[in-house]
Amino acid sequence: MDNKNTFKVINDEGKEITCNVLFTFDSDETKKSYIVYTDNSVDEEGNTQVFASIYDPTAQSTKLDPIETDKEWKMIEVILNTLQEEARGNAGNSEGATQEQ
Repeated sequence: MDNKNTFKVINDEGKEITCNVLFTFDSDETKKSYIVYTDNSVDEEGNTQVFASIYDPTAQSTKLDPIETDKEWKMIEVILNTLQEEARGNAGNSEGATQEQ
């Protein structure tokens, strides 16, 4: 990774794309490290696309391995949903505080 917040990948067309790291985590259950990131592209519905991979945080270069089990995907979805709910709650709290002032 270039730094802790971004890294570059080469897409299927050979173009270099900068990706932003959303978060990383280690699973005690699978004994693997995961990285969740975005290339800031948007899907047909206007949602920012988010990707996840397995990676080795101790490696010199970033090698992303695919997530292959439904159990791992479910674990990542639960974390993403929790973070989205927290972000919505914090946004609502800050908006409410602003409106009260």
